[in-house]
Amino acid sequence: MAQQMGNQPLIVLSEDSQRTSGEDAQSMNITAGKAVSEAVRTTLGPKGMDKMLVDSTGEVVVTNDGVTILKEMDIEHPAANMIVEVAETQETEVGDGTTSAVVVSGELLSEAEDLLEQDIHATTLAQGYRQAAEQARTFLEEKAVDISPDDTEELEKLAATSMTGKGAENAKDVLSGLVVRAVQSVADDGSVDTDNIKVEKVTGGAIENSELIEGVIVDKERVNENMPFGVEDANIALVDDGLEVKETEIDTEVNVTDPDQLQQFLDQEEEQLKEMVDALAAAGTNVVFVDGGIDDMAQHYLAEEGILAVRRVKSDDFTRLSRATGATPVSNVTDIEADDLGEAGSVAQKDIGGDERIFVEDVEEAKSVTLILRGGTAHVVDEVERAIDDSLGVVRVTLEDGKVLPGGGAPETELAMQLRQFADSVGGREQLAVEAFADALEVIPRTLAENAGHDPIDSLVDLRSQHDAGNSAAGLDAYTGEVIDMDAEGVVEPLRVKTQAIESATEAATMILRIDDVIAAGDLAGGQVGGDEGGDEGPPAGGPGGMGGGMGGGMGGMM
Repeated sequence: MAQQMGNQPLIVLSEDSQRTSGEDAQSMNITAGKAVSEAVRTTLGPKGMDKMLVDSTGEVVVTNDGVTILKEMDIEHPAANMIVEVAETQETEVGDGTTSAVVVSGELLSEAEDLLEQDIHATTLAQGYRQAAEQARTFLEEKAVDISPDDTEELEKLAATSMTGKGAENAKDVLSGLVVRAVQSVADDGSVDTDNIKVEKVTGGAIENSELIEGVIVDKERVNENMPFGVEDANIALVDDGLEVKETEIDTEVNVTDPDQLQQFLDQEEEQLKEMVDALAAAGTNVVFVDGGIDDMAQHYLAEEGILAVRRVKSDDFTRLSRATGATPVSNVTDIEADDLGEAGSVAQKDIGGDERIFVEDVEEAKSVTLILRGGTAHVVDEVERAIDDSLGVVRVTLEDGKVLPGGGAPETELAMQLRQFADSVGGREQLAVEAFADALEVIPRTLAENAGHDPIDSLVDLRSQHDAGNSAAGLDAYTGEVIDMDAEGVVEPLRVKTQAIESATEAATMILRIDDVIAAGDLAGGQVGGDEGGDEGPPAGGPGGMGGGMGGGMGGMM
């Protein structure tokens, strides 16, 4: 880039930098955003397909979870990354609806492209989109139905809807029950911290063998073979320190002139350790979890007292044990009292999937629980975990907000209809943007129909006629292709999944549309949306990043 000053050109940008301006920049960014959206579009809905992603080390991920696909694809284009952020925000805030959010974002850009060609200014488009998004939120909140945190049956329907079309679908009845019980257990005054639900993956067995432990599983073993394998009616002490004699802070030299003196030192150390164990026993402890190490002599005394001890427990397990059992961690073990102890019906060392672990279970009012997920292979268990994560997020936000909407594309169809009516009241060219927004939302029911193998036009016409007739809960049954009442069918989604998806999709789309100049320091990696730098040639079929690379090839010409 050079500006003419007199006869001397003034160099402003370095030679390596690239600049794309005006319509070219808008077109490039819109194409990048649409490419990301297309990458996940086929995974949407109950009949959505999966993607296999292979990274440069040969690691394989098989999933239809939108955010996982986009993270694993190694996307390089900056505009495309803005769309990936939509999925990440959706995952963080709600846990589900990542694919929907990205697909809506891509469709908003696609609709905008047509309007830009008709000389509608990008800022006008952005204003219209924002107005439509605001109206959409208000309308969704009016349509939302209240749900009680104690309504286990409805919550299980929500959890099951979230799992439909994912790896866990075959066992969704079992898993949705476990998810709801887990979230209800850790709910605290209307808020839920899902960190208190630990998910343990075990390869082996069927998905149906998954179970919920009302308590904590610690990935450790008892420190000494002479200790009991299990303890019923456990009184649990948490020691935030080691059961060992402390080393002195400074280098100390002790001259021993007599063997009796050495013996005296050793006896004194033993006495200290015995005092620690005696303090635990006196308080009524029969299980102790220790943050640091346990001296061999202390192990001997603990075994004599019949106390089951576990050492070097991780800090997050410590927190979970405290929440689950009600134990108060103590740093000075000799000061421990009976009030500091927690309770559990059973603490035992058990084998699970070939590993020995400590199970702390049968805890009354456990505020920390553990979900054990089973599956035939590691890939299956990983995908079940992703489905469970989404499902936990859905139940969490429903417990917090207490509001749900029908699924199956019903809210989007209803919104599109309402926004077209609202567009009439919007003056100027923004009206066209609001109508485009309404059209963009219909991408959800259209894609649901496409992915299920039904005619998207026929499905959309049926849906619209039902909504015109006043049936706002009418949605698409992906299995039969019929339009049915989603509330009656029990297909429901949290309000926040929809509002968050529309808001973040709108924000990302409007930000991309307002960019009219892309100045890059150096090459934009060939305009890739994924895979290796390759401009117009994707990597060989089946090679790492093949999917991403292939997409990148199509975009290489944009730059």
